[in-house]
Amino acid sequence: MALILNIDTATEHASVCLSKDGELLAIESNPNQKDHAAFIQPAIHKLLSTVNCQLPNVDAIAVSNGPGSYTGLRVGLSTAKGISYALNKPLILINTLEVIATAAISESHSTSNIQHPTTLFCPMIDARRMEVFTAVYDQTLQPILAPTAMILDENSFTDLLQQHKIIFSGSGSEKFKTVIKNDNGFFLNIQHDARHMQTIAEKLYLLKSFADKAYSEPYYIKEFFTPASKLKSD
Repeated sequence: MALILNIDTATEHASVCLSKDGELLAIESNPNQKDHAAFIQPAIHKLLSTVNCQLPNVDAIAVSNGPGSYTGLRVGLSTAKGISYALNKPLILINTLEVIATAAISESHSTSNIQHPTTLFCPMIDARRMEVFTAVYDQTLQPILAPTAMILDENSFTDLLQQHKIIFSGSGSEKFKTVIKNDNGFFLNIQHDARHMQTIAEKLYLLKSFADKAYSEPYYIKEFFTPASKLKSD
């Protein structure tokens, strides 16, 4: 059983929470992506004050490690590694797509018309144009399709949609909603946050599945690209 600090700055919405034995104690959030770096340290301080806890009492630090925003991932991981090094606490890395899928799984339990034992969950993070970072999971978070970068069209996920209902969620799902032509596709407009990390973090803590602090890097899926970097190389 563990007291874990969970950090998520991977996407537009940043949050931190404290969880004990996989249950939420307190959470702080920030919806402005440009403020993630300024938000994170004061939010952790406020979080600890709220529950009257000292940072050295935390058993581990978990961070949403990607895919996601290049800057956001750096902010989250550098903060988590800094605390982990300073306090000699374990570092836990969690895939952002699993966090988004966990939020959808939790929400779908109250939506009986789309809940079924064979329902699959497809989180999507918006990338450029029709591209997303995505994966497909079953209801126990076992991967059916491993995390990947994908350019969406009307034929995406066709084979899986023939056999399963699939619940799509995350910032990239709105793009797929405009092209999908299969009635087995459902869409949840739900915002994930750090509380959706806590059960995953607790499980990894109990398994002692800890990251190497020295060599941990954000999980980008594909090489980072900006138009500015292309212009410099031309």
